[in-house]
Amino acid sequence: MILLPLVFAVSPVSEGTLDAELLELMLRVGSRWVLWLLLGLSLSGIAVALERLAFYALERRPADLQARIGAALKAGGVGAALPLVHGARSMEAAVARAALSAVGQGGDSVSEVISATIENERLRYERMLAFLGTLGNNAPFVGLFGTVLGIIRAFHDLASNTAQGAQAVMAGIAEALVATGVGLLVALPAVAMYNLFARHVETVSSSATAMGHTILAHVKAVGAGATVGPGGNSRTTDEVH
Repeated sequence: MILLPLVFAVSPVSEGTLDAELLELMLRVGSRWVLWLLLGLSLSGIAVALERLAFYALERRPADLQARIGAALKAGGVGAALPLVHGARSMEAAVARAALSAVGQGGDSVSEVISATIENERLRYERMLAFLGTLGNNAPFVGLFGTVLGIIRAFHDLASNTAQGAQAVMAGIAEALVATGVGLLVALPAVAMYNLFARHVETVSSSATAMGHTILAHVKAVGAGATVGPGGNSRTTDEVH
C-alpha cells in the first residue's frame, strides 16, 4: 500500500501535463544533491557546536563567586565586592557588575537592572542554538525527501528497463535509503548538543539570578538609599547626612 503512490507517480502521463513536468524535474535533480546538502548542514552544525563550546569555556563562571560576593558585601560593602568581578567573563559576573553599579539607585532599580542584564546575557548565550534545534528537528525530513526522490527514480528505471526487474528496483531503493540514514546521522548529534547547551544556559541563568538576589538582599538590608562611601563601604542616606 505504501508503494502505490510511487507506482502512480511513475505511471505513464501525457506529455506537457503538470504531472509529466514534475516527474521530469524530480528525475533530473535526483537525490544526490540532498546528500551534499546534508553534508553541508552537518559541517555547519559542527562549526556552531565548536564555537559554542569555546564560548562557554571562556565564559566559565568563577568558583564560589556568589559566596565571595556575599562575604565581601558584609565585610566591606560595594567597594569590596566590585574588584571580585572586575574583568570576569560570565553571566554571574555581568549581573554582579551591573547590580553593584546600581546600588545607589535603590532596590527597585537594582532589581530591574538585574532582570535586564540577565535577558541581555541570555541572548549572547543562546546565539545560534536555534540553528542546532532546527537542524535536529528537520534533518530527518530532508533525508526522507532525498529517499523519496531516489525511490521515484528507481521505479522509473524499472518502467524503462523491465529486463532487470526487481533487482534494479531494490538497488535503487537501497541507494535512496542512504539519504534517510544520513539525515538521522546529522540530526542526532545536533539534538544532543542543543539539549546540552540549552541546559547549560538554564543553569547559568539560574546561578546569575541567585547572584542578583544576593546583591538585592544586601541593598534592602542596608536601605533603599544606600550609597558608596569614600572608603568603598555602603552607607544609608541617614549616615550620609
